Amino acid sequence: MPFNSNSVTRVARQMNFAADIQPQAGTELSGPDDGVLIIKLFGDWTEFEDATTALSDAVLAAIGSVTTSELQQTDIKRVELDGTTLGSWDSRVLVGITSASTLMTQLDLELGLEKLPSGLRGLLRLSQAVPPRGERRASPASDDMLTLIGQSALQVYRSLSDTNLFLGQSLQAFWRFVRGRAHFLRSDITAYIQTTGPQALPIVGIINVLLGVILGFMGAVQLQQFGAQIYVADLVALGQTREIAPMMTAIVMAGRTGAAYAAQLGTMQVNEEIDALKTFGFSPMDFLVLPRMLALAIMFPLLVLYADALGIFGGYLVGVGMLDLSTTEYIEQTRHAIDMGDIALGVVKGSIFGVLVAVTGCMHGMQSGRSASAVGDATTSAVVSGIIAIIFTTAIFSVLTSALGI
Repeated sequence: MPFNSNSVTRVARQMNFAADIQPQAGTELSGPDDGVLIIKLFGDWTEFEDATTALSDAVLAAIGSVTTSELQQTDIKRVELDGTTLGSWDSRVLVGITSASTLMTQLDLELGLEKLPSGLRGLLRLSQAVPPRGERRASPASDDMLTLIGQSALQVYRSLSDTNLFLGQSLQAFWRFVRGRAHFLRSDITAYIQTTGPQALPIVGIINVLLGVILGFMGAVQLQQFGAQIYVADLVALGQTREIAPMMTAIVMAGRTGAAYAAQLGTMQVNEEIDALKTFGFSPMDFLVLPRMLALAIMFPLLVLYADALGIFGGYLVGVGMLDLSTTEYIEQTRHAIDMGDIALGVVKGSIFGVLVAVTGCMHGMQSGRSASAVGDATTSAVVSGIIAIIFTTAIFSVLTSALGI
């Protein structure tokens, strides 16, 4: 189908700022050559008011107002936008190209954007990254079990790869801290110590007192049958210091602090604050992750000791209140039941759990997507991953201590 030359001239005239000066913004049409129509953009489009409709008008002027069935009889199969002579431009050009793309879709034509400036192409990719509101991208459904297994395996592999990468970057950040070359605000450590230490004392205390009461009550029900209720003190003291206090404190902190870390860093990812840090030459691992990890590593041993004391106090309430034990008897039995090795084992566990909580929270926050739902997913994943890591590490410690006779 031949060009409508009068329409082309009319569109070009509309795109000029004045008829008696050289056009500052406009289009040149050529083709179709081998079924390709080329629309060349030239001039500065920053003050061009009709940019949003000019490209669509130029396309229509070239191919004419035809239906899809009539268009199939023409030689035009593809429309290319050439921006090699394009001057300055603003968002109106982006809207115009989007409008032309919609027109191409309606006319069943292919639109080529390879010759546009790289910045303009990047903005177009971003504009098409999220579907319009009310639309959902169709997820390919497959009944092939092998395909589903393969996709799950690839997802697990990518997750493990991302985890290993984050762990390596964390170790590098810690080594820079040891050498005094890590760049972060010292005041951040103080702030994070405040939120992970003193502000966490109420919830940690309540949980461990109740656990001490539960553990003491469970022991009392059985030990009373043999007249051995005095050994409730042994049960509570050993259980709290070696297992319950470090594990439950870590689980509480995973739900409290680990989730907070993931939400904070995920929100920073959405707001592009992490990208801004990279632009200014700051390492996000040093500036954001390292202070949080150091704060938890410092405070967790103290939180475990605090949990030990309150857990034993919970058992004391059961022993004195239910079993008619005296305060002196309970304290003496507790003192003989545990030694510094039991307390040190719990503190070591707590230190490791603190690092696990910090790593899982920060990792999922740093790897979060750039939407509100992605931040929620990252927070959930941080809590779940942290609890799984804590339970798994507890099981390893139990096996090792049993094998070594500790």
